[in-house]
Amino acid sequence: MTQALFGLPLALALPPVESGVPVGKRPGPYSFLVATGPQRGQQTCYVCEQHEGNKPAAVVFARTLSDPVGKLLGRLEAAGATPAAKDTGYKVWMTQLAEKADLDALAKWAQGHGLKAVPVGAFEDADGPPSYKLSAAADVTVLLFARQKVVANVALRAGELTDEKIDEILKAVPQLFEKK
Repeated sequence: MTQALFGLPLALALPPVESGVPVGKRPGPYSFLVATGPQRGQQTCYVCEQHEGNKPAAVVFARTLSDPVGKLLGRLEAAGATPAAKDTGYKVWMTQLAEKADLDALAKWAQGHGLKAVPVGAFEDADGPPSYKLSAAADVTVLLFARQKVVANVALRAGELTDEKIDEILKAVPQLFEKK
């Protein structure tokens, strides 16, 4: 049974979470320890790589590893296979926010969710990269950026990443490939 606050279900009483780089702003560089792919075990800055060629990206910051996060990453990865995305240099990656990286557990989780081209890794500070101002209330923060500017920012509390929310996030992805 959902608890109520002033007669409203508690979930409706919570304001939206604000987390991460705001829309229209430039995401700064940050390095994280990669658990999968050719950079496994290395500190890597994919933001730096994407900014070099003004390439689009989808970055997912996650505090907990879950099936919905795996599903979101798979769908974001598939969005890169569309004709509009072809040859744009689009990249998707996930950064787990953790005090200590467990590369083996991250790699196993990624493999279990069928993530082949999506690097996953850990930022070894639960607060995340300081310039990103990630909210402690956000379990998942999704940033979509193109031409070095955030075009979409979605922050969700634990349990809020549903199939409907994933669909909403995916609706913003075509903005990444618009010619300007």
